[in-house]
Amino acid sequence: MGYLWIAGAVGVAAAAVLLVIRQRAGKSLLVPTLVGSIGAFLLVGGGLLVLDPNAPKNEAIKTGGLAGGAVVALYALWLNDRRRHTDEKRQVIEEQRQALEDARAEHDRSRVADERFARSVELLGHDAEQVRVGAMHALAGLARSRAEYTQTVLDVLCAYLRRPFEPETESQPPRLTRDSERELEVRLTAQRLVADLLPHDDEADAARYDLNLTRAYLTYFDISHRQVGELLIRAARLHQSNSFHHTVVHGGAWFTDSVSSGRLYLHDVVFRGKGWFSRFQCHDTTDFSRTRFLGPNKLAGARFTARVTFEGAVFAEPIDFTGAEFRAGVDLRLAEPAVARTHAMKVSLEHENRLPEGWVVDRRDDLTGLVRS
Repeated sequence: MGYLWIAGAVGVAAAAVLLVIRQRAGKSLLVPTLVGSIGAFLLVGGGLLVLDPNAPKNEAIKTGGLAGGAVVALYALWLNDRRRHTDEKRQVIEEQRQALEDARAEHDRSRVADERFARSVELLGHDAEQVRVGAMHALAGLARSRAEYTQTVLDVLCAYLRRPFEPETESQPPRLTRDSERELEVRLTAQRLVADLLPHDDEADAARYDLNLTRAYLTYFDISHRQVGELLIRAARLHQSNSFHHTVVHGGAWFTDSVSSGRLYLHDVVFRGKGWFSRFQCHDTTDFSRTRFLGPNKLAGARFTARVTFEGAVFAEPIDFTGAEFRAGVDLRLAEPAVARTHAMKVSLEHENRLPEGWVVDRRDDLTGLVRS
């Protein structure tokens, strides 16, 4: 009995050597564990008998068994921890593989979308109007399915509307040619799709898309109740009836040098940035009722040959009416008093003019009056 602990010590030492050797070789550690368990059993049990010869043998055996079992339990814990690490690594690899597959799928979708976009743009130059209409719907569908294309598609549609277009003949009265009628249908489709792609005015935190319609030909253009980033309608031609009412323009709006020959609905618009109407001409009714100009504004050199109303409008900054002409009456009953620059501003004396309190009209010989604010 006295030599059991020595055998146990030898067994523990042998187990330690085996553990190092097999771990370096990448082999199973079951054999070192069993040897170490037996060694621990002999070492602890034999040591108790040597230290206390009167101790019951069953207690020494039980304690030695607990020591040997503890070695096996430690090995089981180590195996469980190793399995957990293996599972974690496998999960990371699986996530990386899934991310790679998702990236590959997204790349394929982007490639298909790019090819679809390029093909649709190419078809916009087709001779047949139905093909051009189909290409526009394809572009709009692409913008709806992939939001990153929306601004690009809007730019393409606006570029189409900026193409030269002379729909009327020189006959009296002017009439549309057959080709012009077909082209006009295509343009009406482009206009409608532009409006459809813009977010509604009640959408919170909506994306802001810019429209560049410089020198465009617009007829029955309607982006009412929409939100726009920047709105460029410089030197454009607006025919028939065009509607911008209840539109929120977050950036600047430029109608500079544009000509409107039909009705123009600009009531309840919110111009958060610039509202530029310098040298703007309108030859039919224009409605600015309750429109809010929250940034700088300019109506210098604007010319209205039909009635125009600003009833209930708000101007956060001084109004620039320098050189503006109102040939058929104007309603300037603003929602709030405003400072205005009215140098060379003219109104017709043959029509009713409703001006803010304190504004004075000096009569001229040509039935017009100069306004002094």
